[in-house]
Amino acid sequence: MAASPTHQNSTNGLSHSILIYPCPHNSFENGPSCPIAHPQTVIVMVGLPARGKTYVAKKLTRYLNWIGIPTRVFNVGEYRRSATDCYKNHNFFRPDNEQAQVIRRKAAMDALIDMCNWLEVDGEVAVFDATNTTKERRDDILDTCYGRGFKVFFVESMCDNPLVIEANIAEVKLSSPDYKDMNKDEAIRDFLQRITHYETAYEPMDEQNDSEKSYITIMNCGERFLVNKVDGHIQSRIVYYLMNIHIMPRTIYLTRHGESELNLKGRIGGDSDLSDRGRQYRDALAAYMANEHLPDLKVWTSQLKRTSQTAQGIEAPIEQWKALNELDAGTCDEMTYVEIQQKCPEEFALRDQDKYHYRYPKGESYQDLVARLEPVIMELERQKNVLVVCHQGVMRCLLAYFLDKGSEELPYLKCPLHTVLKLTPVAYGCRVESVSLNIDAVDTHRPKPSHVQPIKREKRERRK
Repeated sequence: MAASPTHQNSTNGLSHSILIYPCPHNSFENGPSCPIAHPQTVIVMVGLPARGKTYVAKKLTRYLNWIGIPTRVFNVGEYRRSATDCYKNHNFFRPDNEQAQVIRRKAAMDALIDMCNWLEVDGEVAVFDATNTTKERRDDILDTCYGRGFKVFFVESMCDNPLVIEANIAEVKLSSPDYKDMNKDEAIRDFLQRITHYETAYEPMDEQNDSEKSYITIMNCGERFLVNKVDGHIQSRIVYYLMNIHIMPRTIYLTRHGESELNLKGRIGGDSDLSDRGRQYRDALAAYMANEHLPDLKVWTSQLKRTSQTAQGIEAPIEQWKALNELDAGTCDEMTYVEIQQKCPEEFALRDQDKYHYRYPKGESYQDLVARLEPVIMELERQKNVLVVCHQGVMRCLLAYFLDKGSEELPYLKCPLHTVLKLTPVAYGCRVESVSLNIDAVDTHRPKPSHVQPIKREKRERRK
């Protein structure tokens, strides 16, 4: 899904460009990078409107796709809106509105059937995003999923904090197609009344009556959790992820190290010092971060010299992560791409053929790098304001997580030197501001080749 530019200017000698990246339903295009065992899993969202269900559904889907588990959201509200344009006001959701009830039940069933069909053909995990507020509805979903041999895990979001609910309504719900022709105040009143209709029928998950079901209840956006009968590896990872995310305002800054001596020579990897221009970037980065005025800022670097040197001068705690080291090029480390093509033409062609899954001899692939970076992502989700000083491959992987990019796009994301990417979570996506500190550097980006001569699998197997 393309990003739409929202702002461009130049202030204080810095070049800015701001993009909003919505989170699409499913960005995993090339199949799983680490297939999981069957049966497939259905995540069933539960809760009143404006409790953050869709936010959780989309964020969880983005995470699962990033780690290589094909996942897709099926939002019943979208099915309902595509089936009818008769929504006028909250009365559509009255429990005694029989005509609307027929439409709503059909929309839910259509979404459920589509979800099951997709799982049987393409997917590993599906998220059924709806209120699912009654025990009867949840039992119907269970029966359908069990009949197809799927596991089911319920994710219930409960919130009684009026400030959080009001903020969710203002930030997300007022932009819904249901309210495109209503003024703001009228839409808020209507949505609050819609919530009231749901409250009359809401039956929360219950420790006694639902003791045999697998579920997690999230209370007030992570203040407390109730976890029951987690079944299997996938559900365990889901629980761990959900218990680490938060909705507090924060900004994550991503930047590569300053230009290095090996960058100037066109050589990949290694552990060289910064060039003269790289040291200029070090000073400019320290000044830029000081102007951001973030007293709680943390700085993370890799264990390689060029990143730790780049972070020098920043007034903030600095922590080194081995997981942030650059993708290991193995026997090709410190070679130029021309040298790799001349000395190892088959390796060069194999990497062009499938850059995400290709692994350097005695080195790593982007797929390996994503697995290595998962603990970094988990810890980033727990933090507030963090500056990550890293490398081109690492930055691509981190950026792909936040922007929901699939394995086809990830290895070719542009991450230029001497540029800071400022990421701010918003609603269902991520706001990206690209800030160039206007210091020249070599261009290390190698675009995706327009034509690649396929190498037969038998030939690749002989090299193992």
